[in-house]
Amino acid sequence: MNEKVPKILMIVEGAKTDVKLMTHLLDVYGISHNHEIVSYKTNIYTLYQEMFVDDDPESMDILQILKSRERDQNKKKIFDESYSDILLIFDLDPQAPDYSSDKIKKMQQYFTESSDMGKLFLNYPMVEAFYHMEEIPDINYLDRYADLDELKKGEYKTRVNKENRNHDYTKFAVDREECNIVIKQNIEKGFSITGEDADVRLPNFNKILLKQVNSLENEKRVWVLCTCVYYIAEYNPNLIE
Repeated sequence: MNEKVPKILMIVEGAKTDVKLMTHLLDVYGISHNHEIVSYKTNIYTLYQEMFVDDDPESMDILQILKSRERDQNKKKIFDESYSDILLIFDLDPQAPDYSSDKIKKMQQYFTESSDMGKLFLNYPMVEAFYHMEEIPDINYLDRYADLDELKKGEYKTRVNKENRNHDYTKFAVDREECNIVIKQNIEKGFSITGEDADVRLPNFNKILLKQVNSLENEKRVWVLCTCVYYIAEYNPNLIE
């Protein structure tokens, strides 16, 4: 008897760039068949208000929260399914009016296990970090950061479009070889940010966040880093070899 293929729910923040990127990555690595991608359609701090309203997230069911927000009756059925893993892919968005380092730390510390409460992958400062490369590989990527001021002025996405290799996201990292390079550069940068020895597969998510929060508070900037791509290495390390 064949074992039942596990179903994995991927909750992304936005309805466009986030969905397109994760759909592309799942297709490139041939693992889209057992993943369901849904958009939360608002930022992580709104999720905080819904999950941590009584400072007791364990009493909340994230699937039912999502179901209550979904207006499409057909899509509501998605949240009645059973999933082996739940992934949350959101942006740090330090420019958001409701940004709070305490809130985001609580969420990163809580969402640590995909097969239980869910696992949070934060992009810094946002999902466009994936495309913020002038070349593949980009020798300057380790030193690339975003200023808080440009984020508050809404200039960061324009900068990415300008500095992206192709100036067209649909032509960036189009195949597995290029995606491998982008993923590995983001893993390398994660280790560079945390200062960890690369003797484990992936950098520590909590350490990355603490370093980024400290950088925001002390230098008013955040290192450009796309951690949602870490999921591919976590799903199967052999995929990026």
